[in-house]
Amino acid sequence: MPTTILNRMRRLAPLALMLLAACSSGGGAAERHAEPGVPVVAARAVQEDAPVDLRAIGTVEAYSTVTVKSQIEGTLAEVHFSEGQELHHGDLLFVIDPRPFEAALHQAEANEARDRAQAENARVEVGRLGRLLKSGIVSEDEYDRMRAQSQAQEAAVAADRAAAEQARINLTYTRISSPIDGRIGRLLVHQGNLVKANDTTLAVINQLRPIYVSFAVPQQELPAIRRYMGERALDVRASLAAGGNADGTLVFVNNTVDQATGTVLLKALFPNGDETLWPGQFVDVALRLMVVRDATVIPASAVQTGQQGKYVFVVTAEGTVESRPVHIGETFDQHVVVQDGVAPGERVVTEGQLRLAPGTRVDVKEATG
Repeated sequence: MPTTILNRMRRLAPLALMLLAACSSGGGAAERHAEPGVPVVAARAVQEDAPVDLRAIGTVEAYSTVTVKSQIEGTLAEVHFSEGQELHHGDLLFVIDPRPFEAALHQAEANEARDRAQAENARVEVGRLGRLLKSGIVSEDEYDRMRAQSQAQEAAVAADRAAAEQARINLTYTRISSPIDGRIGRLLVHQGNLVKANDTTLAVINQLRPIYVSFAVPQQELPAIRRYMGERALDVRASLAAGGNADGTLVFVNNTVDQATGTVLLKALFPNGDETLWPGQFVDVALRLMVVRDATVIPASAVQTGQQGKYVFVVTAEGTVESRPVHIGETFDQHVVVQDGVAPGERVVTEGQLRLAPGTRVDVKEATG
């Protein structure tokens, strides 16, 4: 019996070794097949319209600014607005004490009436002497002196009339009204103070609707701006740091390049009906030159730079990556236009490229946002 068992074991030993080898071989292949890929993030190339924008930092400027001053000297008697108030053209702002100017007007009118009476008397005297001259009763010299006196009186009346008109104008200057629609700032001179003519600033009014945004772009962009501006109105979007956007139109290109910075000053006009923009604000400006229709677009983070130029890693159907050279077009909103090398729908690696080489197996996570 022991001998039989020993013989059976001898016969089964090679089979056991073969099974063990097969199991060992199969386990290694499974391990190699289950080996994890390099984790990466990928995004699909899409076909869409791609805007071509120039971006800059802009400054909001009032459409017009009026510094309110008095055209006459006098005491500030009344203030008819609240600081920061919105105004309309013709709204009363200040009243300068009118009494001295009313008195000056009355005096000028009285002087005019007196000299008019004297001029009328002189005209009558000239007529009387003219008749006496024909009769030889008075000399020609006497007649000429009276005629000159009459002309002088007429000139005095004209001067008085001008003085009275100036007095009336000065009286109108005692009431200061808003010359524009806008928003007034703080009150700089309070009631009871003496103001000087064309010297003392009483307040400042800014017109906010519409409003300007000024910004500068590199001089290299000037030919493209002028070309597209000649074809159509160019849209401009202003974005505030705190949120919110406003849309306007490019209306001004400066006639010179700033030699210190190599930039050209531009201005865009915004309706600003809701007063989103405020003078003095800094805003992000996007000047839209054109839109590339049906472009192939990928995230800018997918583009790498090598010795042969720009390239991207494309995820294949087998779960590996291949390196493809690409030609890049316009850039917008952290995306780029790919002129060739990638087709719409293909996935390109946007994160994790440092660990990749052509043929590397990857574990792909889809990009979000």
